[in-house]
Amino acid sequence: MTPSFDLILHNGTVVNQDGIGRANLGIRDGRIAAIGDLHGAVAAETIDATGLHILPGVVDSQTHMREPGNEHKEDFETGGRAAVLGGVTSVFEMPNTNPPTTTPDAVADKVRRAHHRMQCDFAFYGGATTENVDLLPEIERQPGCCGIKVFMGSSTGTLLVASDDDVRRVLNSIRRRAAFHSEDEFRLRERKALALQGHVETHPTWRDAEAAVLCTTRLLRLARETGKRIHVLHISTADEIPLLAAAKDVATAETTPQHLTLAAPECYERLGTYAQMNPPIRSAEHRDGIWKGIAGGVIDVLGSDHAPHTRAEKDKTYPDTPSGMPGVQTLVPIMLDHVNAGRLTLQRFVDLTSAGPQRIFGMARKGRIAVGYDADLTVVDMNARRTITDKWIASRCGWTPFNGVEVQGWPIGTIIRGRRVMWEDEILGAAGGEPIVFVEALPRG
Repeated sequence: MTPSFDLILHNGTVVNQDGIGRANLGIRDGRIAAIGDLHGAVAAETIDATGLHILPGVVDSQTHMREPGNEHKEDFETGGRAAVLGGVTSVFEMPNTNPPTTTPDAVADKVRRAHHRMQCDFAFYGGATTENVDLLPEIERQPGCCGIKVFMGSSTGTLLVASDDDVRRVLNSIRRRAAFHSEDEFRLRERKALALQGHVETHPTWRDAEAAVLCTTRLLRLARETGKRIHVLHISTADEIPLLAAAKDVATAETTPQHLTLAAPECYERLGTYAQMNPPIRSAEHRDGIWKGIAGGVIDVLGSDHAPHTRAEKDKTYPDTPSGMPGVQTLVPIMLDHVNAGRLTLQRFVDLTSAGPQRIFGMARKGRIAVGYDADLTVVDMNARRTITDKWIASRCGWTPFNGVEVQGWPIGTIIRGRRVMWEDEILGAAGGEPIVFVEALPRG
């Protein structure tokens, strides 16, 4: 009997647990059904992927889509379009919206808002506060919830859990891995006067490396005291890498393409407040130290920390300017350029953007090109040379810190659960995004 599929990708170079090599993929009912020689098989749709690499669908595990409350910057529709144009198949979204995502109903509301409005699949963090600790176990069991997010230092929004006692209460109340913005709030308050009016280059002086190191040191101690798993977001210092390397029993870590690509003071001289984010972009020495963390396997995932703001907001005078920059659409091309420059291998990129998120957060059926898994694929041309431009950006903010940057390596196609949603910079069909399922919160049958 002739095997039949809904979609076959022919002659692509597949990057998966079997290594890197030419293979055909057969997709049926939204999942990968066969890998290998599919000579003679038939399909409703075929794609000739000759000359292209087929990667497991890229997961951006840190984004801010701004809905509800700040839809003038972004919403689920525009953010989802930006994601798939950049080759991203799934996103995790942060809780510092307005109102913040601090109740089970708030998570459920976001799932309803995003369902079939986002082009990509999605999950939402619940936010911890000093008042909602008793609700956290219910929040982390909500369908579509990827875990609990804790801000130990003030950033954008009102969520803050600063003291050891309150962080301990949060950790003791939950079962799943919690994610942390790790900057020491007490040091930030002490040093606020160092953020000089009109001088954005003082942003990393105010929010210095010691603020991150102090907080991460405290956090690792609290994780061990409570016996809980933690995930430290957007690592920005070389000094945190050895701390995290010594804590792999309790801690995983993320960094961003911005912290691997930009460096002070040049980025502030060139971009001004458009380079402002929390934790800050620091010196080249810190950037180099984070790259050592990539090479050594200390960094587990990449997240873009996609955090769009309007030009009008960014054009105010520092420090009355918001921190954050868009990134979900540029994560793949920026990092593929680093691959082509020899700074990491394509396999390591896959580990950071699909296998890593699956391993850390326990996504069901995602993160691998393997039979039985969702057919989430990022198809890339490693030889394509393109220039990133503001005009290409689909985010409502309409700008990128990488405007004018020429890269080698480009997302050609985004396939989600077997459906081609983007091909050659064109979005195809209506949005069909679904909530991600996590093995620690499986629905009961």
